[in-house]
Amino acid sequence: MHFMTNTVETSRHGSVTLVTLCRPDVRNAVDAPTALALYQAFTAFEADPDARVAVFHGVHGHFCAGWDLQAATRVLAQSPDAAQVLASTLDFDPADLPVPGPMGPSRLLLSKPVIAAVSGAAVAGGMELALWCDMRVMEADAYFGIYCRRFGVPLIDGGTVRLPRLIGMGHAMDLILTGRKVEATEALQMGLCNRVVASGGARAAALELAAQLAAFPQATMRADRASAHAQWDLPLAQALHQEWERGKTCLDDALQGA
Repeated sequence: MHFMTNTVETSRHGSVTLVTLCRPDVRNAVDAPTALALYQAFTAFEADPDARVAVFHGVHGHFCAGWDLQAATRVLAQSPDAAQVLASTLDFDPADLPVPGPMGPSRLLLSKPVIAAVSGAAVAGGMELALWCDMRVMEADAYFGIYCRRFGVPLIDGGTVRLPRLIGMGHAMDLILTGRKVEATEALQMGLCNRVVASGGARAAALELAAQLAAFPQATMRADRASAHAQWDLPLAQALHQEWERGKTCLDDALQGA
């Protein structure tokens, strides 16, 4: 399988799908057409029965520099009501999910894992895209940061939701309020990334990790993943019950595995 737009490329490596952001002139910042292309790429991955795990990365040494502020400036110049028009376009009812988010796939909850291969900048909305992924493999000289704090741009792609859930409220408030740069060593210490690899090695390491996940029995892994996502707002008894309901469908696989 091979899919490509001007800014997003998708290719298959066995049962692993590689989704690549291709806007190197703006450090892979995302504009509206790119956001839609990313959404379509990941919904296609979800629908592909032969695709088990996805790896998400950016070309030419950067993951994603966030929303393309230059494109936003051009939109604003066209209409003084541009912000209201944009807000109305992106409004959604939770009952209507999945729908595209400002950065593309940020409102999706897939049934299969996605691994971010983080090189260079993963900042602002680009950091939110990395947070959307299940795991993050980070190069030693890569960095995170809510750089949109500097420009008055809000987090609207899950950053205020996923970041506290991932690293705890104390660390999250530090990063959200200050917008400071977070380099790989600190990111690993606070649980913001899962692996740190040498510069230039994130894509290969993420593909290797994805192949490992793809080789596991899939029904059980997906049931456990879904349970972990579903348990957040449930009382303990309900959380344990939904875990059992998902897991019991895999008991045949478990016995065979044993």
